[in-house]
Amino acid sequence: MPINITMPALSPTMEEGNLAKWLVKEGDTVKSGDVIAEIETDKATMEVEAVDEGVVAKLVIPAGTEAVKVNAVIAILAVDGEDVAAAAAGGGSAAPAKAEVPAAAPAPAASPAPASAAPVAVAPVAAAPAVAQSGDRVFASPLARRLAKEAGLDLSAVAGSGPKGRVVKSDVEKAVTTGGTKAAPAAAAPSAAPAPVLAKGASDEAVLKNFAEGSYELVPHDGMRKTIAKRLVESKQTIPHFYVSVDCELDTLLALRAQLNDAAPRKDSAPAYKLSVNDMVIKALALALRDVPDANVSWTESAMVKHKHADVGVAVSIPGGLITPIIRSAELKTLSAISTEMKDLGKRAKDRKLKPEEYQGGTTAVSNMGMMGVKSFSAVVNPPHATILAVGAGEERVVVKNGEMKIANVMTVTLSTDHRCVDGALGAELLGAFKRYIENPMGMLV
Repeated sequence: MPINITMPALSPTMEEGNLAKWLVKEGDTVKSGDVIAEIETDKATMEVEAVDEGVVAKLVIPAGTEAVKVNAVIAILAVDGEDVAAAAAGGGSAAPAKAEVPAAAPAPAASPAPASAAPVAVAPVAAAPAVAQSGDRVFASPLARRLAKEAGLDLSAVAGSGPKGRVVKSDVEKAVTTGGTKAAPAAAAPSAAPAPVLAKGASDEAVLKNFAEGSYELVPHDGMRKTIAKRLVESKQTIPHFYVSVDCELDTLLALRAQLNDAAPRKDSAPAYKLSVNDMVIKALALALRDVPDANVSWTESAMVKHKHADVGVAVSIPGGLITPIIRSAELKTLSAISTEMKDLGKRAKDRKLKPEEYQGGTTAVSNMGMMGVKSFSAVVNPPHATILAVGAGEERVVVKNGEMKIANVMTVTLSTDHRCVDGALGAELLGAFKRYIENPMGMLV
């Protein structure tokens, strides 16, 4: 009996993903553990391994297909000794395809494809075909249709680069950039000042009426941006934020950091580690949560989740958004271990090569914009966390010590907290513990 290979759920919240690349072709023999495809989620590109052994009878979903639903059949495997052609014809019924096709507009029968072409069984992936003015049907992916509709493009005028000339997302984006044929004349833009910004819930078309035609371009949202928007709205709608700020003197920490870096053992003429201020901030926050365990919590409606370790997420800016790889049990790790791990996670985050377990969960987070020259800011709590620390730039400031003015390197940090589980006094206690470790950094070494 043929084996259906389905779109895997690479994280607990994943509902769909992009099939970026096939690493096998029809007729290839695969073994359990072989990497067969690359799947793009909203945050990372991940490899998919075969679970069973057999011969690839059919690649149901072509490479480059976007928004494939979890559990949709993406390929069919013929088991040892099974007729490959029969397996290709008989598989694919165990799971629904990703797109919902309206009953009133069934997909047309596809003509036989040449042996070298992509498999014919891509009809379940396509939405109900549009009808051009000439009467010819236009084949396009559901995402391409939606983007074209939002941009007001006539799909029949867009050249498709997908299988059999199918219009895909990149074709629509190219047409939007170069200025494709509009589906219908746009409403005349008002010559007076734009109307006030519309209230929440206004349609895209209504929003665009605020701007003169030709004064903007549409950049479709990718999965990462949609996820970021969804989570930020969830955070601000459900978490009652409050903020506590404190100034931390850095001179002692900077001196210790220089000593530790100078003392780093060398490997192949390069130092084994190079500590950053951010590495020491991560460690200080983790130790502060260890010292103030009542702040190392997450809120649920029925109970308070008290965490046994400080798993610190660190915001990393990547093209199109940001991601927060996590240093697990950071309170137990040395500064050099945190530094090495953070460099590895940061590099793979920018390459979108993180595994879900490396950026999901955590108990708190650090967002450091000091290297960008930002003096202070307030970060948004990322649920299920109850806290996030916003770190500003260290700068020379005048401070008063023993009645005398002196120059010191000072850094402003702001703790954002979920007031449902971290009250004002508790937040201040946590921030006080953090300040002590930053200003007395030898405590982080014992």
